[in-house]
Amino acid sequence: MVLGTDELAHDDSCGCQEYRDLSRRQFVGAAAGISGMAAAAAVFPEWLPKVVLAETFAGERDVIVSIFQRGGADGLNLCVPFGDASYYTGRSTIAIPRPDAKVAANLKVTALDGYFGFPPGMSPLLPAYAARNLLVMHAAGQTFVSRSHFDAQRFMEVGKPADLNYVSGWLGRHLALVPPMRTTAPLRALGLASGLQKSLVGGPKTLPISNPASYTIGGAANTVVARQSILLADYTNAPVPLNAAALDAINTIALLQTVNFTGYAPANKAVYPNSSFGRALKSVATLIRADVGIEAAQVDIGGWDTHAAQGGAVGAQATLANDFASSLAAFHADIVATNARVTVVVISEFGRNAKENGSQGTDHGRASTMFAMGQGIAGGRVLSLGTNGLPGWPGLATDQLESRQDLRVTLDYRDVLSEIVQNRLGNTQVAQVFPGWNAKFRGVTR
Repeated sequence: MVLGTDELAHDDSCGCQEYRDLSRRQFVGAAAGISGMAAAAAVFPEWLPKVVLAETFAGERDVIVSIFQRGGADGLNLCVPFGDASYYTGRSTIAIPRPDAKVAANLKVTALDGYFGFPPGMSPLLPAYAARNLLVMHAAGQTFVSRSHFDAQRFMEVGKPADLNYVSGWLGRHLALVPPMRTTAPLRALGLASGLQKSLVGGPKTLPISNPASYTIGGAANTVVARQSILLADYTNAPVPLNAAALDAINTIALLQTVNFTGYAPANKAVYPNSSFGRALKSVATLIRADVGIEAAQVDIGGWDTHAAQGGAVGAQATLANDFASSLAAFHADIVATNARVTVVVISEFGRNAKENGSQGTDHGRASTMFAMGQGIAGGRVLSLGTNGLPGWPGLATDQLESRQDLRVTLDYRDVLSEIVQNRLGNTQVAQVFPGWNAKFRGVTR
């Protein structure tokens, strides 16, 4: 595979026209065409073992794995508010039966508490929840109103809604504000995609790498050495900062070739699904356990734009939810359960309407769910706020809905991320990570 091949393309088959028309973000920069097996030999000798696996990650702050559910995930069917009768009156064909319904267990909700529960597709995450390492956050999202996938994703990843002047992303700004956890590491963060996700833009030593196992230069094998020599000469004499970026890319290629992705054996006999998302999380796990200096990774999972034939306990979203939950559960068993210095956070640009549409699907809404996972996360519960900002639930009755159609956002995603950035990533400059936002910590972290 050559640089830029995207194994994690969004599944747009069920999405709206705007989502299908979104252009794939392309990685543009000198680093995209540079290989360095020969150039980096002095840094990574040929005798370096192919399996570089550390039992623990040595660092003073957590590695952050940011997951984006692209398309607008229906949080009401990812964590079902079975205690709200209006959930059932508004979803005649896609609602998931209550825990006490007289149907098979694999067709109804499993209660997390007396009000919320997981649908069958999310059941792989029950062990992480029981271990108190998984926090579910409901009625969450961005308080700025946008029903456009492109705008909502951009504003959420940039971390400053409605401001088109901001180019850098929240995670990129975080990385730029803190020193590297390992000064010699050529790669601090990666986005598992063909183009760098906006959340990572601005981060030093950050690259889009769709498949770390095959990150190399393309072209004919018999000309590799010659092309490497030319690239090395060209970029060694290039002006700053181009030369530094080129050398980082050279060293990154050499570094990744020392990691045995194919032979990686997950801890606790964890099994990752053979899906784009599952393979991506397994690659991230391999890099974390290899202890190569990775501080952040962004992984996307698309397909959440369920305007038609969404399904309930079974169907399109249930299948996608099971892939999401099974992959995340494997990552929990493999990495989170064995490593206190890894935090996972999951966001989506918006949720879906509270009531299903005429096509047995749901249209663009407002609030959705967020998830956070890690030993430093105050998990084993569902965090939900009422309209007064206190623990509660905004409600799904028509007169409780925003514009009489949407679950209200009562928990801003920036509050969640700000708390994680400060308490788990060791960065107290949250006002610069999320400019203009006065964060309120909600007890997300331990």
